Amino acid sequence: EGLTVKVNANVGTSFDYCRVEEEVEKARVAVKYGADTVMDLSTGGDLDEVRRAVLAGVRVPVGTVPVYQAVIQGAKSSVGEVSSDAFFNTIRRHAEDGVDFVTVHCGVTKELVEELKHGGRILGMVSRGGAFLAAWMLERGEENPLYREFDYLLEIAREFDLTLSLGDGFRPGCLVDASDRFQLGELLVIGQLVRRAREKGVQAIVEGPGHVPLDQIEANVRLAKAVSDGAPLYLLGPLPTDVAAGYDHIAAAVGGAVAAFAGADFLCYVTPGEHLCLPSAEDVRVGVVAAKIAARIADLGRRIGWERDLEMARARRELNWSKQVKLSLDPERAEEYRRSRPPVADPSTCSMCSKFCVIKLLTKILK
Repeated sequence: EGLTVKVNANVGTSFDYCRVEEEVEKARVAVKYGADTVMDLSTGGDLDEVRRAVLAGVRVPVGTVPVYQAVIQGAKSSVGEVSSDAFFNTIRRHAEDGVDFVTVHCGVTKELVEELKHGGRILGMVSRGGAFLAAWMLERGEENPLYREFDYLLEIAREFDLTLSLGDGFRPGCLVDASDRFQLGELLVIGQLVRRAREKGVQAIVEGPGHVPLDQIEANVRLAKAVSDGAPLYLLGPLPTDVAAGYDHIAAAVGGAVAAFAGADFLCYVTPGEHLCLPSAEDVRVGVVAAKIAARIADLGRRIGWERDLEMARARRELNWSKQVKLSLDPERAEEYRRSRPPVADPSTCSMCSKFCVIKLLTKILK
């Protein structure tokens, strides 16, 4: 409470594109532009190699989703072939490598998955980790091992000082699925697990939606905070529209600012390539900056960190362009624009207003 809103950036290989050095570079780009944490969500290539390279490549906390590796390496023809031990062994392996936090979809229960079979959603499940576990439960007819053996998971977490990010397997993947019985049913389970984690001295983060209409974002945040006794809330977006493909980073920034102002603590960035492709390094840059803008807007609304914005106002009053660039969230981009169309008539202004610069005019009159 009272801290600035933090931003996470996801990187990681896919089955189609697997270049370790590229993912490490994306992680470094994310940190350069302000990401507070990085998650490796790799699903292609040597997953151990990628994870260890990302861990070695950045100096911020790193998270993973171990269920990906457990299923990708353990399922030859079906998810049900993966043993419950494999899930825990993979979590332990990630912890041994020095991962700081792991997303674990412990709230995806057999009861909720069975109910999903009867419909009620347009997009069912859009969480890959949640879907893997749902498929495992349906194939084997067993309860989610991460829920059933949560105490064992807590033992591993406590041994390695590993933070559990309680994943939202039923997060809505479209606006019409938001705030439904599946999302809220899982949230109630997660709230119980937060209390159990605290009793064992294990740190827990609550993950949240997802695609949420603007008028429901504040209520979702307040409910999650209430159910989890104020646990840190980590949101993907949220996205308040489904039709911003190619510009989802903007939609996420709008939703993220509203959510963070309402009390969310941690925003996962969304890139322009969301829903469309594996992001490039430039997509990562744009996504991080968009999320940082959302976080900053929320911080300012909570009366945190006004000094930098005040400095910017003064720099603009003084027409101090170098200082304006330096104070920007992305100084390189600001400098690119400044140089792309430089002022001609009056170098002390910008090429938008030129000799009709309002600030120069008013300064002259007021003096």
